[in-house]
Amino acid sequence: MQEKFEALSARLQELSLTASQPEVIQDQPRYQALVKEMAELAPAVAAWEDFQALEKEIASTRELLESPELSAMALEELEALAEKHEAAQTRLHLMLLPKDEDDDRNVVMEIRAGAGGEEAGLFGGVLLRMYTRYAERQGFQVNYLSLSESELGGVREAVFTLSGKGAFSRMKYESGVHRIQRVPATESQGRIHTSTATVAVLPEADEVDIQINPGDLRIDTYRASGQGGQHVNRTDSAVRITHLPTGLVVTCQDEKSQLKNKEQALKVLRSRLYEQEHAQLHEAYAQNRRGQIGTGDRSERVRTYNFPQGRVTDHRIGLTLYQIDQIMDGDLDPIIDALAMEARQQALAANPV
Repeated sequence: MQEKFEALSARLQELSLTASQPEVIQDQPRYQALVKEMAELAPAVAAWEDFQALEKEIASTRELLESPELSAMALEELEALAEKHEAAQTRLHLMLLPKDEDDDRNVVMEIRAGAGGEEAGLFGGVLLRMYTRYAERQGFQVNYLSLSESELGGVREAVFTLSGKGAFSRMKYESGVHRIQRVPATESQGRIHTSTATVAVLPEADEVDIQINPGDLRIDTYRASGQGGQHVNRTDSAVRITHLPTGLVVTCQDEKSQLKNKEQALKVLRSRLYEQEHAQLHEAYAQNRRGQIGTGDRSERVRTYNFPQGRVTDHRIGLTLYQIDQIMDGDLDPIIDALAMEARQQALAANPV
């Protein structure tokens, strides 16, 4: 570990020296690239320097054990320093782990009603509200691409983006089958019904990530349906894009402009193709990860929301919280933090120093 951090420190010094050269400063693209790399390295180097200072403090405190007057105080201090030392080592180890290259990307999310009829659609609406409320808490911008509502005001299908720093790093654990257990308003006998909805979370792909051949696309236009005021059903603004090589179909009808709907549909298509390609390249990693935090496959039951008991259970890590009202209102951090911690622990176990 020491060699790795010393190499990072040397690299940071080299970058700092290079970036200070007048000819480099004038070359803005190169200068900005250097500044970006320096910003990525600086926290790790600072943490390493703090760790070295902590080890020096521990060494000097141990010397006090030889003093009859100060040994008791030194022993107590060493116990506290030992805890700091262990936490600092873990932090340094985490910094050396390979970073998920998609963590800083924006997100394309898809919610679809599953088993349970109209109640499943209502559950889809509950999930949509939960995620949009969480996005507000995180400062993520929500942009709807497609929204199909049920007769009772639920959601059959919703496709939307979340834009903001670290959006995918927070939302990537939400993929899978979500289950709700509650007494529907339409249930006269007071029986508990179980319904499901699927959630897909895709890292938003840029054009440079996925090149799409226009000849591989079939683009159909049609009149939008659902809410939208007088504009709906007057123009063929909705867009359906079929990617012929893979059979993937994407629709978008949220915008009034056909051009904008086409742009948004292509954004979703790129993200789906990116996820497909990414999964194939990283199947070995995905198999190791699957046992603890899930793959996000639609067949998995990742979480249950039990309203009669007021509890939410994430089945991947066996976490149960009796905070259903707060969670449904978008307070997802306790669950996401626990899933992220489990993922880090698995990564630490798989990548010993």
